[in-house]
Amino acid sequence: MMVKILVYGYCVGVFSSRRIQKRLAEDVAFRVLAAGNQPDFRTISDFRKLHLKALEGLFQQVLRLVLEMGALKLGRVALDGSKVKANASKHKAMSYGRMEEAEKRLKEEVQDLLKQAKAADEEEDKRYGRDRQGEELPEELQRRETRIARIQEAKKALKERAREKAESEGKDRKEAQPEPKDQYNFTDPESRIMKGPDEFVQGYNTQVAVEPVLQLIVGQTVTQAANDKQQVVPLIKAIQEQSGQKPEEVLTDNGYCSEENLKYLEKRRIEGFVATEKQKHGERSEPCKRGPLPKDASRLERMKRKLKTKVGAAVYARRKCIVEPGRSSRPADSGSFSCGGWRKYEASGL
Repeated sequence: MMVKILVYGYCVGVFSSRRIQKRLAEDVAFRVLAAGNQPDFRTISDFRKLHLKALEGLFQQVLRLVLEMGALKLGRVALDGSKVKANASKHKAMSYGRMEEAEKRLKEEVQDLLKQAKAADEEEDKRYGRDRQGEELPEELQRRETRIARIQEAKKALKERAREKAESEGKDRKEAQPEPKDQYNFTDPESRIMKGPDEFVQGYNTQVAVEPVLQLIVGQTVTQAANDKQQVVPLIKAIQEQSGQKPEEVLTDNGYCSEENLKYLEKRRIEGFVATEKQKHGERSEPCKRGPLPKDASRLERMKRKLKTKVGAAVYARRKCIVEPGRSSRPADSGSFSCGGWRKYEASGL
């Protein structure tokens, strides 16, 4: 019952345990799935945390079932990333530079409050004598002390992130320091500020790989990285781990384009159709120039030429229809073929 309400809730966009609890009282579908039960939001949240690995396994079980039925055979897949809002406000984030300023200001305020408390104690000692009963810290002082502690904890977390980043880049871990603009969110420390389709959001970058026949998601990951440049390798690995197969072809937009990613696909013998630049809506690509490329042409130059060919453009035109079906009425990124115009290329086996 708990699995049903969680899976259904996530499918209809209800992620908060508190909101699921509310739906269990108000929404007919939730009430039917729960057979009239109304577990507390804390029970729902704890269930998810306790059985996270098992819940992740459901995804792989579905793919394994489709594979055993012979309905899934990976050939071509399309990759895409999407920013998902965290259950936290971006206004609850603070940069490392602001933390240092706030910590200094709060410490000064604490010192002022302590001086005021000392003056008050001395005045009361004179008035009532020195043997009066002790009291807790004043409420304002408690509040500021707590905020200082939280800021210090956040600074420590940002320093650790900076060290981990330096270590991954082969730099000296000990010398690494956070940049003044590095952000920390006090509500959801694991989330990051990243650019969404319309505005900056406090959230995560979800990655999916979709196959074209049944439009099944055959690989998925979630990352804190703000862009998709570093996501080709982990997503290809996720496809193999979660679906049990290696894709033969990969279609991606320009957000995944880099020499390193093209080199990885080449090394893994995966045919790549990777956009090398972003095109505006309705813009058509330039026709492919005739003649061979220079022998010293980079992988990016070769890929750019590849997508300008008739075959390359036709293959890449399918990306939106596969991984972004909600936008399939728009012209494809290549500018050469709409999704509806694909029919005349089916016979060619593309």
